[in-house]
Amino acid sequence: MEKEIKPETERGTEGEIINTEKRYTVITGASSGIGYATAIAFAKRNKDLIVIARRKENLESLKQQIEIINPNIEVIIKVCDLTNIELITTLFNELRNYFIETWINNAGFGHYGSVSTQDLTKIGSMLHLNIEALTILSTLYVRKYHNHSNTQLINISSRGGYTIVPNAVTYCATKFYVNAFTEGLAQELIQTNAKLRAKVLAPAATQTEFGKKANDVHEYDYDKSFAKYHSADQMAEFLLALYDSDNIIGEISTKDFSFSLKDSIFPYSGNPAENQK
Repeated sequence: MEKEIKPETERGTEGEIINTEKRYTVITGASSGIGYATAIAFAKRNKDLIVIARRKENLESLKQQIEIINPNIEVIIKVCDLTNIELITTLFNELRNYFIETWINNAGFGHYGSVSTQDLTKIGSMLHLNIEALTILSTLYVRKYHNHSNTQLINISSRGGYTIVPNAVTYCATKFYVNAFTEGLAQELIQTNAKLRAKVLAPAATQTEFGKKANDVHEYDYDKSFAKYHSADQMAEFLLALYDSDNIIGEISTKDFSFSLKDSIFPYSGNPAENQK
C-alpha cells in the first residue's frame, strides 16, 4: 500500500513528495546588485531563500548578512554558472524537494559597444544567460508550478528591453526578448486559468556591477555616466511592489525615473482566430 502523504506535503510532477509547509524564494544572480538586495528584502519578510550565483564567497557573505538581519531565515546556497546551459536542468532537479513559491530570474549582464566591434565570446555568454537560461528556468518552473496557488515567476529585464539604447543594441535585443516572453507568458497563464503568475521588472540605470561588466572596465562612475540612476536597494523595493501587486510589469520611466505598474506594453493578440486559419 502506498504511504499516505501528510497534508503539508504533495506530489510533484515527477511523483516526488514535496514539503509544501515550508516555502522558498529562489533568486538567481544573487551574489551582487539587484539580486543581493532582493534576497535581503525577502529575508526581511521572513522568506526562506535559495540563492544561486557563480561566486560562492559572495553568497556566503550574503548568508551571513541575512543571519544578522533575521536569524530565523534558512538560506540555501547553490553555486552554478548559468551561462553553461547543460547545468540548468540538473540545477532545477536538485531543488525538486523544495516548494518554491517564487522564482526570480535576476542573473544577466550587459554589453556596451558597437555590433561591429563586439566580442563574440562575451556576446555568446550574454545570449546564453539573458535568453536561454532564463527561458529554460522559466519553462521548468511554469511546468511544475502552474497550478499552485500564490506562486510567482518574476523575470528581471531592463527598460532597454522597451527602448533601443545606442551602443547597446545586442543587449537591448536580449531584453526585448525577456519582456516579450514574460508578457506573453503572463497572458497565457491568465487565459488558461493557471494559478501561477508571471511578471517582469524593467529597471533603468541602476548602480551595480553592471556598468563594469558591460564596459569591460575595473571601475565605473555612475555619476559621470548618468544624470539619474537608482540603487540596488531601491530596485529591490520596486520589485517587492510588483510582487505585492496584481500587475504584470514594473517599469522605470526613462524621462523622470519614476516607477509604475502596468498590465501590458507590447500588443497582445488574445484571439488566435484573428490571424490563424
